[in-house]
Amino acid sequence: MVFAIIDLGTNTFNLLIAERQPNNTFKKIFSTKIAVKLGEGAINSGYIAEVPFNRGIAALKQYQIYLKEHQVENTYAFATSAIRTAKNGLEFMNQAKKVTDISITIIDGNEEADLIYYGNRMAVKMSNSVSLIMDIGGGSTEFILADKDSIFWKQSFLLGAARLLEKFKLSDPITSAEISTFNNYLRDELEPLFIATNKFKPTELIGSSGAFDSVIDMIAQEFNTGDEINDSKTEFDVKINHYLSISKKIKESTINERRQIKGLIEMRVDMIVISFLLIDFILKELNLSSIRVSTFSLKEGVISHKLGLSFS
Repeated sequence: MVFAIIDLGTNTFNLLIAERQPNNTFKKIFSTKIAVKLGEGAINSGYIAEVPFNRGIAALKQYQIYLKEHQVENTYAFATSAIRTAKNGLEFMNQAKKVTDISITIIDGNEEADLIYYGNRMAVKMSNSVSLIMDIGGGSTEFILADKDSIFWKQSFLLGAARLLEKFKLSDPITSAEISTFNNYLRDELEPLFIATNKFKPTELIGSSGAFDSVIDMIAQEFNTGDEINDSKTEFDVKINHYLSISKKIKESTINERRQIKGLIEMRVDMIVISFLLIDFILKELNLSSIRVSTFSLKEGVISHKLGLSFS
């Protein structure tokens, strides 16, 4: 059976087409992503503006072509923060169904966190120690405290990169005063996370795909590690000194300078500063120095948790 998973994120619509194998594993056939930036201009006002609305529909039309080309039998499409919090989210879903015949299911933050965990657990060799999984989206950021067997705590926060970028309207490059203001805001908003981490005491940070993929690719280019994101590897270790060097470079750069940084794709040049600020804050506040990156996230979590398949 050939099936497709579509993750309708706030910044990006991600498509994965795979085939179920006889031994209950899956084989990836095709994957792609389209930058839709659904939150552009109005995310904190609670609706999807006309231009990004149309971009999202156009992306699904393109995905419909891919589904037909690969003779996909079943499609599972899941909408997250931007669509679930938008006043016209249902209108977007109805339009998508009308134009592309793709049925979209909205998932809440708790289910999103669950699926992120299952996707990460498939990609990363977890242990009995507690890990903090962090998934930075455009509309929300999910934090999950878990080990190889169980989730101990999880929460989805309205702290996505697009949402924060619109709220703070940072200078180019960002100033130290803006970083301080930003961190104070996070300190207030993430109080539930601090309570949970005091209880469960994570020993490492696992970054879930997205912006963390760019961290890996930029480190590979900057330090010639040869360890770039690829289809054959799902888990990456990050040296903390490499991370801190790249973080400093990003925070000191203008948007035009970031466009020249190797390993940073165009769709992330505007929001990557926010992502690094979020990661920096978590590492410092929780005193974490061990970082791993999972290339799997929500899509693979759907495959694992809902379809019962494992990765071969």
